Amino acid sequence: MVNVPELFGSNVFNDDVMRDKLPKPIYKALKKTIQDGATLDDSVANAVAHAMKEWAIEKGCTHYTHWFQPLTGVTAEKHDSFITPDGDGRVIMTFSGKELIKGEPDASSFPSGGIRATFEARGYTAWDPTSPAFAKDGTLYIPTAFCSYTGEVLDKKTPLLRSMEKLSKEAVRILNILGKPEVNHVVTTVGPEQEYFLIDKDMYNARPDLIFTGRTLFGAKAPKGQELDDHYFGSIKTRIGEFMAELDRELWSYGIYAKTEHNEVAPSQHEVAPIFTTANVAVDNNELLMEILKKTAEKFDLVCLLHEKPFAGVNGSGKHNNWSLFTNTGENLLKPGKNPSENVQFLIFLAAIVKAVDDYQDLLRISVASAGNDHRLGANEAPPAILSVFLGDDLGAVVDSIEIGEEHESEGKKSMDLGVEVLPTVRKDTTDRNRTSPFAFTGNRFEFRMLGSAANIASANIILNTAVAEELREFADRLESVKDVKSAAKRLVVRTFKKHDRIIFNGDNYSEEWVEEAERRGLYNLKSVPDAVRHYLDEKNIKLFAENGVLTEQELNARYEVELENYAKLINIEALTMLDMAKKDIIPAVTEYVKSLTDTALAKQALSPDIPTSLERDLIIDLSQKLVCFSNKVKDLENDLINAGEHADDMQEYADYYCRTVFADMQALRAIGDDMETETSSEYWPYPSYGEMLFGV
Repeated sequence: MVNVPELFGSNVFNDDVMRDKLPKPIYKALKKTIQDGATLDDSVANAVAHAMKEWAIEKGCTHYTHWFQPLTGVTAEKHDSFITPDGDGRVIMTFSGKELIKGEPDASSFPSGGIRATFEARGYTAWDPTSPAFAKDGTLYIPTAFCSYTGEVLDKKTPLLRSMEKLSKEAVRILNILGKPEVNHVVTTVGPEQEYFLIDKDMYNARPDLIFTGRTLFGAKAPKGQELDDHYFGSIKTRIGEFMAELDRELWSYGIYAKTEHNEVAPSQHEVAPIFTTANVAVDNNELLMEILKKTAEKFDLVCLLHEKPFAGVNGSGKHNNWSLFTNTGENLLKPGKNPSENVQFLIFLAAIVKAVDDYQDLLRISVASAGNDHRLGANEAPPAILSVFLGDDLGAVVDSIEIGEEHESEGKKSMDLGVEVLPTVRKDTTDRNRTSPFAFTGNRFEFRMLGSAANIASANIILNTAVAEELREFADRLESVKDVKSAAKRLVVRTFKKHDRIIFNGDNYSEEWVEEAERRGLYNLKSVPDAVRHYLDEKNIKLFAENGVLTEQELNARYEVELENYAKLINIEALTMLDMAKKDIIPAVTEYVKSLTDTALAKQALSPDIPTSLERDLIIDLSQKLVCFSNKVKDLENDLINAGEHADDMQEYADYYCRTVFADMQALRAIGDDMETETSSEYWPYPSYGEMLFGV
């Protein structure tokens, strides 16, 4: 029996632990730093470091690490022990405030986008006191920011913290103008739903493509996929149930609010969803969650796949970013209230968000761009690559009435008669949940549904926070000097909705009609990473980041370079893996099968000329022709990879080449390979099939 309240947060240096371990003046000083951003005094840092070390040692820790999020897409850590020589041939365990506050990892091998030369090795990590430290695997983990020797940002955490501070500042301005002087801080909250696949470890180990790239580069569809919708919310298999139970215990021990778990749409696909928390902590928790997913799977001889599209032909995996705003007084700023058409405060924030999505739709698309997510977006399983806002019938009607100047009375929640007396009364929500929308209002928050399952959610929240902060700043500048704030705010809301209603769409985002309609409205449809990332350096986007103090132009340029370079590298790794599989495994396997068919046909003829051999002959001819075609496609891919170097001087051109040429070669090669799999005996085919992997757990 698990005592969840006792287990929860037991591995976290959280507020309860700090209150217990720290002297009261030190605790108050630290809380002031966490809540108000006050400078941390050296004496306070030393006291916190000592308490942190003592607590960590009690948890069995011998080392500490500054845990950070470089531009690699994964977390990074360097472990140092607590030991210090005592001068007598022995050691003592020490940890100073200086060691807590600042670390010095080698920064030379992390992506910098040209900010620094490779030989300039020094970089710094800086303690983030707003995200609690935790003990894991004998090490004290300290969440930190990461910057270069000269101060440029080299991570995801620093711009996220900057964007949160900027959004808080501008939201507080608006609320103060609207007559709420008691509000002095606003936090962005996030609850990221996480989708993933689980497959048997032995099958994973037999697939070089999964090992090297996280997705299957070859693989014919199984006879059954997700057509019957029987896996979605279906009965959880015993082995998976045991995995989920262990996963919950691990997550809860690290203070992660794991709440919901279920089978997802595709076979072998599942989801875990936490309760929301502040954006910064949510980002750290999600990075830790992905690591725990993988490690927990290993305990059950499973492998957790976080690639956005590990299997062609079935749904890929995403990550829904549930985003909202809360004041220091506990008010949810995205709660419409009983009559949203008269709730000026709600309408101001709603208008700012709608305007932000419209003005910066390109940046929001960039924030979810990855080679893996390119397979998923627009594939009738996830939102398309076109940004739009879903408000639902009731809130949509409110906006429509505001635009035309009519009164609108919200009907609120209705009761639904299910026609069975024994069933309780069910209250209908004022808005549906549009699963096709990339950015949907879901009652008291917005659900940004375009994120890929492997993504660091900091990227999306940096853009969202910064864009909304910019619109709120513009609104505050207009409203601060007016006398009748309420009337001016209503006029501002009307103008905003009228100007930006092109971004609002309450229909089916999967339909071809919407793609055509979006084009008529002038919305972006950026289908690939190179298409999207080229807009990073648009003048309005550089201005947005620079003027809000989130990223300098140089730091933005660096991210542009890193995104394109990472994309080209990933496609290159996939292409090389395909060539390896094709030449070393698939061609020999099919050749051997053709030889076996030939031997069978010859043996039949030797026994009697009257025994029919047409079946073998037809298969031999068909597979032989496909082998020749397959071999030619292998040569095409090899040649185009060699030619890629001609484009390497221009990173945009380089990424475009991999997208348009190399990836097209890969698709052509796969099509023939998958076709041959359907005609080759499983005895000869070198890899586990889709059916075995997806239904073998």
